Amino acid sequence: MNRWFLNLLPLLLAASASLAAENYQITLERDVKIAMRDGIILHADIYRPQGDGKFPVLLERTPYDRRNSADIGVRGAQRGFVVIIEDTRGRYASEGKFYTFVNEPNDGYDTIEWAAALPYSNGKVGMFGGSYVGATQMLAAITNPPHLAGICPIVTSSNYHESWTYQGGAFEQWFNQSWTTGLAQDTLTRQSMRYSNAAEGMWQLPLASYPLFNMNARNASSTETLAPYYLDWLAHPNYDDYWKKIAIEEHFADIHVPALHIAAWYDIFLGGSLRNYLGIKAQGGNDAARNGQQLMVIVGGHAGNGPKVGDVDFGPDSNFNEDDATLEWYEFLFKGVANRFADGKPVKLFVMSENKWREESEWPLARAHETKYFLHATAAANSVHGKGTLSPSAPAKENSDQFTYDPAKPVPTVGGPLCCDSDHWPAGPRDQRSVESRDDVLIYSTPPFAQDTEVTGPVSVELFAKSSAPDTDFTAKLVDVWPDGFAQNLSEGIIRASHRESQEHPTLITPGQVYKFAIDLWATSNVFKKGHTLRLEISSSNFPRFDRNLNTGNQRPYLGHHANSADAFTTATNTILHDADHPSALILSVVPAK
Repeated sequence: MNRWFLNLLPLLLAASASLAAENYQITLERDVKIAMRDGIILHADIYRPQGDGKFPVLLERTPYDRRNSADIGVRGAQRGFVVIIEDTRGRYASEGKFYTFVNEPNDGYDTIEWAAALPYSNGKVGMFGGSYVGATQMLAAITNPPHLAGICPIVTSSNYHESWTYQGGAFEQWFNQSWTTGLAQDTLTRQSMRYSNAAEGMWQLPLASYPLFNMNARNASSTETLAPYYLDWLAHPNYDDYWKKIAIEEHFADIHVPALHIAAWYDIFLGGSLRNYLGIKAQGGNDAARNGQQLMVIVGGHAGNGPKVGDVDFGPDSNFNEDDATLEWYEFLFKGVANRFADGKPVKLFVMSENKWREESEWPLARAHETKYFLHATAAANSVHGKGTLSPSAPAKENSDQFTYDPAKPVPTVGGPLCCDSDHWPAGPRDQRSVESRDDVLIYSTPPFAQDTEVTGPVSVELFAKSSAPDTDFTAKLVDVWPDGFAQNLSEGIIRASHRESQEHPTLITPGQVYKFAIDLWATSNVFKKGHTLRLEISSSNFPRFDRNLNTGNQRPYLGHHANSADAFTTATNTILHDADHPSALILSVVPAK
């Protein structure tokens, strides 16, 4: 009996002892072997109710160690589900080599059909989990397994190029590197186990040179060995066939099951979660899919759970229990329980600042008005000390605003939708005043609101701009400024100039020529309280969330050994226009007051 089971045993005993009469005692089957079509063996733990009869199955396929999901395994089995937690290919106990995304469709299909055939299964299989675990659901669902009956993807994406590895053409540097670092830890452990034969170093002299692990000679600790997918992401900056074959957005019509999509304000995959809901609702492969999509938008996600996320306390209602929601969803879907998912309203939103939940019939809200706040400036808009303003009135004749973007001195990331190392780079809502003091950040603000004003829905920016460089980035950030000056970031986005027209076929810009750029800030739901100010920040960097544009039209130095040499990058003079012919604007969804 290993240490993990000894740690779990008190949980099992306590849970069983506290069960009400209508709940189930449970049985744990540990380290069950599941054969994939190519002969690779995956390993899983099965938590199941004791008793006669057959039960619906809930399946989680995780690269993060199946043993970490023991709690929902116990709780789910108590409530009459067979819960299967499986290590994905090449992770922890499972055989094979791990490579992001590509094996999840077939492995998911094979595991679902295996689970449906278990003697205590009633043939209905539902999947659950967040982030990459959400991806394992989506990638399995597009293969249309006959016995998959529902999914519950939590804070995950719809496209593993855009809004996962890249956004607007920019590389999601902090996420990609911090996530890869975490993934590589198990891979490194597996590698070290392979090279731990003491006999291989026994002839080494002097004895002090004995290698504890024989890895270096085999290059076993290199990025190429531990995370080859990371290098492939860099080698595929455009939306090509490498990405298209695993893009959920290309396969919404292949999904045939109901889904509960759980998205989150401040989450790095907010945009993709919303697109999954809308895409399957519109294009799903049957009525069950098109009519069976539900959406919850919580606050935090990868940025942390409430009530306090970042610098902001969102109140007790913001505290969200992922396991509770998952089990309630499947009690509704598989058992017909009349709970919060049975009331006929498919959309549940947490409205920030009000800090309350609200149920809606649709997303985006039909009653919300698309409203343009145009950029203006009576003098230079550089920094919070400038004269940039926002107004529903269209501009007439106005001077443009200009700043210098230097890749050696990028605007630092302060909070926002980050993952996966909050200890070293905190996520969520953070005070933006340090960023707004910089001259390479343009600030446009409304006057303080005279009454509470709700913004709920998509957020975007139409920006007319030019650059002295053949390529550069433009960033945008929506901010709620409190009366005491606290500047709370709400949503943000980026566009790489070369990717302004296409993620598939980028084209450089002509220096000095004006272009219209669309920046997607995804969405928000926030009440700007009376006395608060709505603000837009415009710049050309948000580092390290996004990689720095080198302004040369060539990002390849990142792949070589001289990325910090003097000729690897150059500064750019970037200009934002806001006049009658170039009406740059922030576009919001404003909900009318009751």
